[in-house]
Amino acid sequence: MSESEFEFSENESEPINIKNLVSKYLRYWYLFVLSIILFLTAAFLYVRYTTPLYNISSTLLVKDDKQGPSMALNDLGVFQTTPSIEDEIIILKSKSLMERALSELSLNATYYVEGRVKTIEVYGEDLPLKILTSRLDSAAYGKWMTIHIKNNTTFELEDNLGSNTYKFGQEIRKPYGTFTIVAPPRKSRNEKTVTVLLHDLQNIAKQYNNKLNVSPFGNSGRVLQLSMVDAVPEKAKDIVNKVTEVYSKEIVDDKRVMARSTIDFIDGRLAYLTDEISEVEKDVEKYKRKNAVTDVATAGGLYVANQDAYTKRLADLAIEIDVLESIDTYMSEEANQYELVPTSLSISDPTLSGLIANFNQLQLERQRILRDTKPGNPIVTSINEQLENLEATILENIRNIRKGLSISRENLQARASESRANIQQVPTMERELLEINRENSIKTNVYLYLLHKREEAAISLAATVSNSRVIDPATASGPVHPQTQMVYLIALLAGIAVPFAGITIKNFINDKVEQTRDVEHATSTPILGELNNSGTYDTLVVTQDSRSPIAEQFRLIRSNLQFATAGKENKVILITSSMSGEGKTFFSINLASSLVLTGKKVVVVGFDLRRPALTERLGLPNEVGITSYLMSDGLTVEDILQPMPEVPGLYVIGVGPVPPNPGEFVMLPEVGELVNDLKDRFDFIIIDTAPVGQVADALALAPYSDSCIYMVRYNYTSKSQIAIVDDLYKSKKVKHPMIVLNDAKKENGSYGYGYGYGYGYGEVEKKPAWRKKFAKMSLW
Repeated sequence: MSESEFEFSENESEPINIKNLVSKYLRYWYLFVLSIILFLTAAFLYVRYTTPLYNISSTLLVKDDKQGPSMALNDLGVFQTTPSIEDEIIILKSKSLMERALSELSLNATYYVEGRVKTIEVYGEDLPLKILTSRLDSAAYGKWMTIHIKNNTTFELEDNLGSNTYKFGQEIRKPYGTFTIVAPPRKSRNEKTVTVLLHDLQNIAKQYNNKLNVSPFGNSGRVLQLSMVDAVPEKAKDIVNKVTEVYSKEIVDDKRVMARSTIDFIDGRLAYLTDEISEVEKDVEKYKRKNAVTDVATAGGLYVANQDAYTKRLADLAIEIDVLESIDTYMSEEANQYELVPTSLSISDPTLSGLIANFNQLQLERQRILRDTKPGNPIVTSINEQLENLEATILENIRNIRKGLSISRENLQARASESRANIQQVPTMERELLEINRENSIKTNVYLYLLHKREEAAISLAATVSNSRVIDPATASGPVHPQTQMVYLIALLAGIAVPFAGITIKNFINDKVEQTRDVEHATSTPILGELNNSGTYDTLVVTQDSRSPIAEQFRLIRSNLQFATAGKENKVILITSSMSGEGKTFFSINLASSLVLTGKKVVVVGFDLRRPALTERLGLPNEVGITSYLMSDGLTVEDILQPMPEVPGLYVIGVGPVPPNPGEFVMLPEVGELVNDLKDRFDFIIIDTAPVGQVADALALAPYSDSCIYMVRYNYTSKSQIAIVDDLYKSKKVKHPMIVLNDAKKENGSYGYGYGYGYGYGEVEKKPAWRKKFAKMSLW
């Protein structure tokens, strides 16, 4: 089977080993415990000594008041406003409202007393004293005063101006203000120190205004929630309650101001309208006098009735005149001299009617006489004379009557014309008088309306109430800060997270080999086995009677080496690494000892000509060695061999004197002759050479070796240096390279940790995958 079949694919995906991942952190369990203890301790101190904050909340109903004094003239379209809940929120959050609330609470000073650990603010019933200010200049703002209470009657006041003793209730005059310090009755005040900080109400109002939160409560459109977070709950409760109280007072004050303004406005208008109404009534009087009417409608009717009478009378006069003219014409004609005058015509004059009746009577008398006599009869002649005289009289009478009727007709026509003129003036009079009456009516109505509204405004002023109502007064809950459970939870999480992050960062920036899979991912070179940390400084740990875990691991490596080289010669084993300190010499000696235990004859050759350590580690002399053999023709192999008394069958060849040019020494042909000579004498030759990652000595010795064991030390060898053995494996610069992982600890999650425990040292763990591969077949 070819060697390539056993190469591990670099792209082969492996499932995440949760156990190994967790073990990388659990190995530092003590850091987690220490970190958790530190953070929990810090959390305890934080909770213990942090000033707690409490949440104070209150609910306020803002009613939509439609009956306030400002509504008195709203039906005229003036003073109308559209109340909005957002406007009320702005008012409640206003700085002036907070200043007024703090001023009424006299919160221009803060009081502190010394506690067991820290200075705490006191308020309300806990106050041992209180400052009543009469005058404070701006220089007093931010000024600290220390008051040392001596007894129930006296105290010592200390400030930047000095220290003086005063009595409670005594007025104190300072350059920055005048004030009095009083103490509540029945309060023990002996030997107590109080620190007082004076405030500018504007600044303190701004601070509390920032703390105050006003927002709609739930889905209600008229209920507001006022909340505040503060370290002194009683003080915050008083502030919130006072803010709502001042808010209600200002609403009432605004309504009263509006009511008074409304009443003043109406009074002014009523006085003005009274004068105007009086003037209009005088104008009506003047107009009626001027036009001689009391009632235009009645006068107009009278004018029309008179006009009708005049018209009828004129018609009658015209008829009478026409009748008289007809009679005059009729009697003036000669043909009608002895004819009867018609009497059916309407003649209103009784004299004329009598004359005509006499005339007709004579005419009838004459006609009767003429029937019996002749016209010349004296009787007829007498009658004729009488008729002539009577005719003349009638005609004269007609002319007189007609003249009188004409005069009467002219008078009636003049009066009718005057009546017609009066009738034509009636609409104008009605219009003018209507305008005057309309103006009078308007002013009267306005007067009555304003009089009614004044009564409404007066009633509203007498019964002014606020349009807000406190549903729930301010109550405190908490503390909301610090939240003990949350602080401890955060401390616990931080206690876990900090070491976790530190370990993660350490692992991220650590370039050392920490786990077996670090080597497996970096190279396809087969892993021969692992060595645990021996826990001792002894160089030789594999002896005949040794049953330690490290000794068993060397035996396991020996077995794996036999499986790996089954059917092939493997007498010369080259031991190298990336750099010094990875355990080459330790491994060479103990691997040789484990081979000796199988009855083999083994020699360990110290070919690290630059830093010889083989004989020093074993406590053997180093006067004669490889360099002596290579430089002297008189020395033989027996002269440089040193037996190991502790392990019969194990020999060592030291370096000898350190040569000035070790690179050229290992390339001498005598090196090959030495190796061949040793191959004839020993079953195994283990060459402890210099690190291949630093010098090329190992590569110069590679042609003489049958296999190469590359040492990798946990937490010492850099991951980047694994590329060296990978290059040796892929380029075949050395024969049959294999890796041994050294200094394994439990936290490395190594395959071999615990091997050998079945021999009285513990339970044997499951065999690793690479062990199974070696057990089934040879690598070459």
